[in-house]
Amino acid sequence: MSDYLIKAATPGKDGLVTAVSKESAGWEYVGFEVYQLQTGDTLSRDTGDNEVCLVLLSGKADVKADDQLFTGIGERMSVFEDQPPYAVYVPAGGRYEVTALTELELAVCLAPGTGKYPARLIAPSDTGAEARGYGSMSRRVVNILPESSEAESLLVVEVRTDGGNWSSYPPHKHDKNNLPAESYLEETYYHRVNPAHGFVVQRVYNDDRSLDETMAVPDRSVVLVPEGYHPVSAPPGYDSYYLNVMAGPVRTWVFHNDPDHEWLFKPAGHTPAGQEE
Repeated sequence: MSDYLIKAATPGKDGLVTAVSKESAGWEYVGFEVYQLQTGDTLSRDTGDNEVCLVLLSGKADVKADDQLFTGIGERMSVFEDQPPYAVYVPAGGRYEVTALTELELAVCLAPGTGKYPARLIAPSDTGAEARGYGSMSRRVVNILPESSEAESLLVVEVRTDGGNWSSYPPHKHDKNNLPAESYLEETYYHRVNPAHGFVVQRVYNDDRSLDETMAVPDRSVVLVPEGYHPVSAPPGYDSYYLNVMAGPVRTWVFHNDPDHEWLFKPAGHTPAGQEE
C-alpha cells in the first residue's frame, strides 16, 4: 500500500478511526483526525499549540469551546446531503468538549497557532457554497474556513463530485514557498464514497515524477499530499466527497497548474473554468 494512503481503522475506545500528525506525515503544519462517536459519547481535548477546526461531518452534537457552548448543532446525517456542515473554531491554548447527540462523524483539523482569535461557531450560513468546473469536471465546493475567514494557519474546504466526474482537476499544486507566484501548503484529503463499497482514484505526482503515486482510495481513507499535483476521479456510479485541510508558512492559497493540462481551463465554447479544489 502507498505511504500516502491511510485507511480507516476500527474505532478505538475514544472513537478515533484515523489520525495524521505532523510527525507521522513527516511535515510541519497539518494534523488531521476523524472520530466516530455514538450517542452520548463525549470527546474532550486541549488544543495545545494548534488551532483547531471541528467539522461535524454528519450527526448532531453539543460543543463547548473554551467558555462558549453551542448546543444542538448539526443538521445533515450524511456528507452526501445537499447541506453545508456546522463547524467550530477553537484557538491554540484552548479546550473543546464534544458530546454526541446522535451517531456523529467528527473531523478535527489542526495546524499551528498562538491563540490570536477566539472560539466561534461556523454555521452553514457562514460558509460559501459554489459550483465549479464544467462538464465532467463539475463539482460542488463548500468553503468552511477559507482565506477570507479568521484563522492563523488553517484552510478547510469540502468538495462533492458526482460519479463519472473528475475533481481537483485540471491538476494543480502548491508546494513552493515562492510568493506571489505560488504558496507552500501541505494538504490532507479525507475521502467518503457513496455507495461505501466503492472507491475513488487519486494521483499524486510532481514535475520530475520522483513522486508519482496512483491510488485506489476506499471509503473513509486519508490521502497525504506533501507536494505535487493531486487530481481525483470518481468512477461512474460512485459519488465522491472529500474534506481538505491545508496549512503552510503563509496562510494563502496560490497554486500552479500542470502546464500539460492547463489548456483545459479555456476549452472552445466554454467560459474559463475555476481551477480550485
